[in-house]
Amino acid sequence: MDMIIDGRRRSLGGGLEVGRILPAASRRMVGPFVFFDHMGPVDIAAGVDRSLDVRPHPHIGLSTVTYLFSGEITHRDSVGSTQVVRPEEVNWMTAGSGITHSERFETLRAEGGRFHGIQAWVALPVEDEETAPSFVHHDGADLPQWSNAGVHGQVIAGSAYGLTAATRTHSPLFYVHLAMEAGARAEIPSGYSERALYVADGEVEVDGLRFGTGKMLVLDHPASALQAIRSSTVMVLGGEPIGRRYVYWNFVSSSRDRLAQAVAEWRSGRMKLPDADDEEFIPIPDDLPSPYSAIG
Repeated sequence: MDMIIDGRRRSLGGGLEVGRILPAASRRMVGPFVFFDHMGPVDIAAGVDRSLDVRPHPHIGLSTVTYLFSGEITHRDSVGSTQVVRPEEVNWMTAGSGITHSERFETLRAEGGRFHGIQAWVALPVEDEETAPSFVHHDGADLPQWSNAGVHGQVIAGSAYGLTAATRTHSPLFYVHLAMEAGARAEIPSGYSERALYVADGEVEVDGLRFGTGKMLVLDHPASALQAIRSSTVMVLGGEPIGRRYVYWNFVSSSRDRLAQAVAEWRSGRMKLPDADDEEFIPIPDDLPSPYSAIG
């Protein structure tokens, strides 16, 4: 075991809180994964106020990956996409040179229900940081699944367990959802320089130690398997390092100057908002820590 990361509660405004896993003080990235938020679980009552929605906000230099265990959310962005994402589906949005988007609880606001999922950010390689923004939705049909000995798995992106997802990635990585019955055992993919697993629910054992909900385990190379102590939901991820990145709010870049440009563009209203969401947006908070810190 290399290290253990505990989630820190963070508010997204409007009453929605997440468990912020990456970046952490002890570990800023795992492969190209620069950000990892555990959303919920939270029970949303029918008729809840729209303040729970994540209003339009910008990104550069990364891809956002939204994956749900329960509930649904409506995505809208500045390249014209409107898409509902449901459990075991993937919204993969590449910000590149710049994109804005919102995430709305339209169905849950109307009907009520439980919301639970993960949003990760994958930093883009230097040569792809300014690629044209794009959005792709995967409904699960092209995300390979398997079931064996109490483990049901789905490859969200990259290659693992002898399977490859259709999700387009820009650097070597893997990202997998494991639903494990009590007592089930699963291998941890090898062949990548950096690896981690996150216990979204339940309890697992790795190298004779037990870890519960909300723990991310950054793995050293001898770690090769995990076992579920009880029914568990585990995300396994990793990949190859892509070098130093600077992060400020929702912006990621290998260049501090590029971050400063993005901040100026958002503050001056020069970044296009989603067509259906152009009446409100999230301003850059005034209480952010010192800008443009390096990670990686």
